[in-house]
Amino acid sequence: MTVEVVAHEGWAELILNRPERKNAVTGPLGIELARQVNVLAADDDVRVILLRGAEGAFCSGLDLKEFNADPPPDWLADFAKIWRSAHRALFNCTKPIVGALERYAINGGAALALACDLLVVGEEAYLQVGEVQQGMAAPYNIAWLNLRHSEAVAAQIALVGRRLHGRELVGLGAAYRCVPDEEVLGEATTLAEQLAGYPSGALARIKAGLRSSTNISADTMFDRVIQADPLPSRLAPRAVDRES
Repeated sequence: MTVEVVAHEGWAELILNRPERKNAVTGPLGIELARQVNVLAADDDVRVILLRGAEGAFCSGLDLKEFNADPPPDWLADFAKIWRSAHRALFNCTKPIVGALERYAINGGAALALACDLLVVGEEAYLQVGEVQQGMAAPYNIAWLNLRHSEAVAAQIALVGRRLHGRELVGLGAAYRCVPDEEVLGEATTLAEQLAGYPSGALARIKAGLRSSTNISADTMFDRVIQADPLPSRLAPRAVDRES
């Protein structure tokens, strides 16, 4: 199972479950991620979602090995739609999403981390929107940065493309809290449990109020970034970080 769900009282863990490939993204993972986010969003017993990677790493980006397979996987031609559906589900989710960023969140993995409402990160863990160094577009990273941050902060993350470690991410406002690396999951769990204990409906109302000022749909937000690209947007295997 490429994405695992573990239910708790009032909250659920959503686990990217490809540890043998550092939880790198493939078509099946994107499909299952979208499905499970939608299921949890519709579950009245779930007030908070904790998004993390299996076995101590968040996500290393797109899976280079799978994208370059010969013959190509059946899902490759549909990957742009698959990846859009996953980010659409995250955008439309009315429940707060807590992210536990252990070790790294690179390129496509960074977009998933930036999609989280509250991100807990390790001191030595890092987020890297590195597509600029490879001449690639980064539409989902940029869309989430546009939604949540100023242009100045987005530029520091996306234009330079370097690794940003825990304390830097907190300083930029891109992470909620930085803790020692071995405490990331415990801190994120404590936060999810705390939020889940709030009065019923309070979290969804607050998140809806926060989002109301944007007055934009998921597809409109993502399409604006893609259409602003002066070159045709490309989503190619070479966009994957070396560590994938």
